[in-house]
Amino acid sequence: MNNWTSDEFAQRLRDVGTAAYHDQHPFHRRMNSGELSREQIQLWVANRFYYQKNLPIKDAILISRCPIREIRQVWIQRILDHDGYGGDPGGIEKWLKLAEATGLAQADLESDRLLLPGVRFAVDAYVQLVATRSWIEGVASSLTELFAPNLMAARLEAFERHYPWIERDALAYFRARLSQAPRDSDHGMSLVLEHCQTRLLQEAAIDALQTKCQILWAQLDAMDNHDPTDTSTP
Repeated sequence: MNNWTSDEFAQRLRDVGTAAYHDQHPFHRRMNSGELSREQIQLWVANRFYYQKNLPIKDAILISRCPIREIRQVWIQRILDHDGYGGDPGGIEKWLKLAEATGLAQADLESDRLLLPGVRFAVDAYVQLVATRSWIEGVASSLTELFAPNLMAARLEAFERHYPWIERDALAYFRARLSQAPRDSDHGMSLVLEHCQTRLLQEAAIDALQTKCQILWAQLDAMDNHDPTDTSTP
């Protein structure tokens, strides 16, 4: 079984997003079309926060498992982007500001009071993936960021057009990711192409990326199947 060339391998990784990225999920499409109610937007913001706050935890685990110092020196920027550093409040704080703008209390997000079990299960599975597979498979799973800039641009436009009741300043997280995601995906792709030099490793990387896409999809499934008017469960 021959290895794919770098170009073939890179294209196969990109093809994963074409087939399975969560921008194609019905819930996401309705959100971008302006079809979600205020309660559904709040549900998405509250539950997506669990994913956001676990990203630096995931990245810290990946750093702890990566044996190459130069990679750790670059990867740590992802933790700073989300946790904040110096004058930058970070992505988690920006997301909490988004939550406030939708009418949610920060305490409810930070306590996971509104978290759906299906979302918790999916996000925990992502952290577990990075903790149990090889460090380069963890890097490969992050390559959903290849597809994020277009999603973020479309999401930003959709929120500004269809949900004007959310203050524009509260959309700062989306604007920041327009530049952060390409930087991160370029770095991640270069690492995967460099360190996956056997067909077995190449296929493992693709499987990790496909699994990450399924995890993102599963989060939206949980939200799509939840009735936001049902107050008996979160």
